[in-house]
Amino acid sequence: MNDFLLQDRIHQLSHWIITAVFPSPYLWMHVVVHIVLVATPLAFLALVTAWGLGAVRQRLPGSQKESSRDVVSPFPPSLFLYILKHTRKNQATILAAALLSLPLLYAILELPKQIINKALNAEGDTSKIFGVDISNYELLFALCMLYLGAVLTNGALKYIISLLQGGLAEGMMRRMRFAAFRAWARGKTPCDHALVIPMLVQEVEPIAGFTGDIFQVPVLQGGTFLTILAFMIAQDPVLGAAALTLVPLQIALVPRLQRRVSALARQRSRELRSFGAAVADASPHHRINRSPPVLAVAQSLKRVQAIRLDIYRRKFFIKGLNNFIAHLTPFFFYTIGGYLVIEGRLSLGALVAVLAAHKDMSGPLRELLNYYQTLDDVRVRYEDIRRFLGDQAEPPSSSTLGTPVGGTGSVAGPSTPMNQGASNITSTLSP
Repeated sequence: MNDFLLQDRIHQLSHWIITAVFPSPYLWMHVVVHIVLVATPLAFLALVTAWGLGAVRQRLPGSQKESSRDVVSPFPPSLFLYILKHTRKNQATILAAALLSLPLLYAILELPKQIINKALNAEGDTSKIFGVDISNYELLFALCMLYLGAVLTNGALKYIISLLQGGLAEGMMRRMRFAAFRAWARGKTPCDHALVIPMLVQEVEPIAGFTGDIFQVPVLQGGTFLTILAFMIAQDPVLGAAALTLVPLQIALVPRLQRRVSALARQRSRELRSFGAAVADASPHHRINRSPPVLAVAQSLKRVQAIRLDIYRRKFFIKGLNNFIAHLTPFFFYTIGGYLVIEGRLSLGALVAVLAAHKDMSGPLRELLNYYQTLDDVRVRYEDIRRFLGDQAEPPSSSTLGTPVGGTGSVAGPSTPMNQGASNITSTLSP
């Protein structure tokens, strides 16, 4: 009975939308508008409900993951706080530049519409701008110059943001690599260098490279997405809703597919670490009266190849899905927007501007989805490195000083030359 009442309510809502919001005598238009104005909001509501239930489930007793605050590591438990501590001033500059670029983006979207409607499609030979009569040629030149200025300024801001991002990433990479190296050198039982080198070279790089994106991407890309959406809604609310038609499908499918790719990437990193250990065992210095472990190296290479091929298959499928969705959304623009233009409810310049804006809309959404997956991957990598270094970190008590490192006879502590050099270099890492 409740299901029947719910279906009746949805049917009444759909009928009101068709008759009051978007009246049309054509059946095919009814179907399109039902998809855009009824099915899409319900899909968004289902996604928000699922996210809310997932967040509540994670906070229930017994569902919390194992805490990592007891790990002895040179890196703190929170990646956000660690990055913010060392880069807060530059992060503020990047965010200010990102926010400044959003009004320029709206101007870049609005000016082509004004060029078409007021300069190219004007009824007379002159137009009145701020109480002054100017010819269509002068108006066209002025609008084109404003468009060029907005594009150049926006491009300059993005160039500055990219430079600042690169500087932050390189500075954090240097800091993290040296901190990890120092922790390994001072460790009570440090592992072989064949295990620590892949960690320093490969696994630290994606974490440090994420430094410039951790705050900038949600602000810039999220702001870009909302700015484009606001521009579309300003032209016509139905076109704005049409722009979001396939977004629930992307949000529901792409992160799930990308999550598996991230898991395979982490598996590949661990396998490369095992490959380094197998190569180290094959060294003539480690072989004493036993045959070379060629089989272990060959099997490790085979596993790495299988993982890479699986990554390729999944990544190309995600790319094909995104391309299909990006080319399917304009169908709704042409259908609804074309109908509105024929009815005289929307100008041709507005429709052209919306179509051009949609091409720029898929990029920010894709960046946000990638950011969500990258953030999850970076968190796991960061925690893996913390635990990897914590397993061999020297306890802070002074009774552990003078303990042999890995049975080689050297001493791990402040008295060793390596640790003295590490202490001297630490002061040079401050930006």
